[in-house]
Amino acid sequence: MAERPSPNLLTRSWNAVWHPTPGSLRLLALLGVIGNVVIVVSGGAVRVTKSGLGCPEWPRCSGDSLVPTHNPEHHVLNMSIEFGNRLITFVVLGLGLLVFVAALRLRPRRGELVWWALAQPMSVVAQAVIGGIVVLTELHPAAVSLHFLVSPALLVFCVALWVRAGEGDAPPRPLAGAWTRRLAAALLAASAAALVAGTVVTGTGPHAGDAESRRYGFDITDVARIHGELAWLTIGLTAAVIVALYRTAAPAAARRRALELAGLIVVQGAIGYTQYFLGVPAGLVLLHMLGSVLMWIAAFRLFFALRDRGPVPAAEPSPVTSPAGAPQPA
Repeated sequence: MAERPSPNLLTRSWNAVWHPTPGSLRLLALLGVIGNVVIVVSGGAVRVTKSGLGCPEWPRCSGDSLVPTHNPEHHVLNMSIEFGNRLITFVVLGLGLLVFVAALRLRPRRGELVWWALAQPMSVVAQAVIGGIVVLTELHPAAVSLHFLVSPALLVFCVALWVRAGEGDAPPRPLAGAWTRRLAAALLAASAAALVAGTVVTGTGPHAGDAESRRYGFDITDVARIHGELAWLTIGLTAAVIVALYRTAAPAAARRRALELAGLIVVQGAIGYTQYFLGVPAGLVLLHMLGSVLMWIAAFRLFFALRDRGPVPAAEPSPVTSPAGAPQPA
């Protein structure tokens, strides 16, 4: 008779990391995806509330303190918002380390998953270093843009691990024609270009993160137009992929991924044009940032849905234990 999972949350959490199954590893990978989405939104909150220099030093917050303290030049709310964003970085780093340990402990060990998992904590460390550069350069727009773009790059590792943990290691078997797969690759490239252009628009616009911070010297209308054109290119490529998937009777999962992306694009486009004509209000900026990373995730899920890697390898039996001091189920 199969052993029932422990009803104790601490025991289940311990086993998910120390005695992982493909399912528990995939859940941890999903938590990594969610954590990185949250940190993008929290970083946006720092920017639109002008809290970018709430903690004017790095790695300390102010003076000799690692945490916010009284500072006559910085409001306590701005300091708290900036410090909160730093704390979320540590949470995401912790999730990355747990994912890496779980990937190492998975039996049979799958080398590719270990490398995808290792990239996560390493990327968070890089993100923290770039965050320090952002503070030390007093929110130079190029440093701020790079700081944002590390998150979509990190999401590549997170999404890849999330998807790969739920499939096997057989050689990729195409589920769509060569032209459809090329269109999906072009869609990813267009999405990346739109993300980069979006950071230039934000670096030119009014939300600098601090009233005294430098801005790009571009005309906001020109950079917004370029960003919009790249967005329309993304829309066109998405439509082309959908048509190709339906004309070639592609698997239902691939068609669902494409329709999910199309739905996100419609919402994202509506938010983008609305915020432009309303003078870029802070709330819509946050929604637009959230939409950008959700679209990026959806585009990668579509790309992965166009091939099959076979079933997940059968897990080797391992003893299920509890951490020291954890209460044992009756």
